[in-house]
Amino acid sequence: MKRTTFKICFYIQKSRVAKDGQVPILLRVTINGLRAVVSVNLKVHPDNWNAVAGRSIANTRMDNELNARLDTIRFRLMQLYREMELDGESISAQRVIDKYLGRNDKPAIMLLDVFREHNDRCHKLAGNGMSPATVERYETSYKHTASFIEDTYNKKDIPIADVDHKFITDYEFWLRTERKCNHNSATKYLKNFKKIIRIALANDYISKDPFINIRFKLEQVERDFLEDHEIKAMIEKPITIPRLAQVRDVFVFSIFTGLAFSDLKGLKPEHLVRDNNGDMWIRKARQKTRNMCNIPLLDPAREILERYKDHPECTTKGVLLPMLCNQKYNSYLKELAVICGINKEISTHTGRHSFATSVALANGVSIENVAKMLGHSDTKMTRHYARVLDKSIKRDMMLVNGKFASQYSAENKRQANA
Repeated sequence: MKRTTFKICFYIQKSRVAKDGQVPILLRVTINGLRAVVSVNLKVHPDNWNAVAGRSIANTRMDNELNARLDTIRFRLMQLYREMELDGESISAQRVIDKYLGRNDKPAIMLLDVFREHNDRCHKLAGNGMSPATVERYETSYKHTASFIEDTYNKKDIPIADVDHKFITDYEFWLRTERKCNHNSATKYLKNFKKIIRIALANDYISKDPFINIRFKLEQVERDFLEDHEIKAMIEKPITIPRLAQVRDVFVFSIFTGLAFSDLKGLKPEHLVRDNNGDMWIRKARQKTRNMCNIPLLDPAREILERYKDHPECTTKGVLLPMLCNQKYNSYLKELAVICGINKEISTHTGRHSFATSVALANGVSIENVAKMLGHSDTKMTRHYARVLDKSIKRDMMLVNGKFASQYSAENKRQANA
């Protein structure tokens, strides 16, 4: 059972001296290292105050009455603390003081209630300033928070005022151990949770930010991408299973367009535009950022669209590609990788990385143009996708080799003729 430390301390506020020379007495309650302070509406002359004993040392009737009042307050606080402990209430320094002052008429504001209200607002903003994927992440974060509270506190919910620094660190530990989240996943869930705490601070539900001195830093992750021979293997592999053939086509389409899963799912005929030269382009605002993507439609992608133009799902929903849910799509991609002999962790985002690296950058497309096609607002985001391939190194070094080879050959001829 977790040990609880409970301390009561009276001290004087020397900076506020009244005309009669007296200073106010303050009460400080400390529970598990967290403090709450309140005035007890009593005064004393600073020369008569013993800071160690927390009482007056003067032997006058007024000072004796003062000490008796302080003893009564101390006894009442200890009594209230004991009652809360026996009743199984959530105990904090502020709640003990609130109970002593009779502030408990107002029901406590519960953490998951605030979280639920936030998520309900997010659902109403889905597709109108907030992406559905973001809404879904907050829902997952809510479920994780509820599970953590039940596992750790054996309760369905706790007052939001009870969320302290220890709650945050324990929550992170729980995410890493019980939910088996890696560093970046746990950090993202904590960032989601921090927004709920900001709401609580803004509405005065809590007075102190439990995230103080907690800093978030995502680790750089090198995502897999497919190289030319792997893309070729996936395109040419005979696949007789319809569901895998369909997933393969959608994945290859993402390799030659750089579109993310949510953008593939929402791709419609109106997103295809023909320019003045008769060439087809995909012009679509990204689902995640609303930044516009401008992507020339390469032949492999165009052939896939032609293949599915009369597909029942496409004609019914008015989309260009038949799409599964993200979970099934990722599951089938792993199966597809095994069939094609590709020993890499493939996911929905691998196609986007493969487009940026193997299709575009490795073939001399500038990073500025890649950023425009990916829908990035600047090239800093695009550099996350950039990789240096062996063939790129070889191509560049062959130019260097040609330069020095010609100079070396000319020098040899000059020496031979000397």
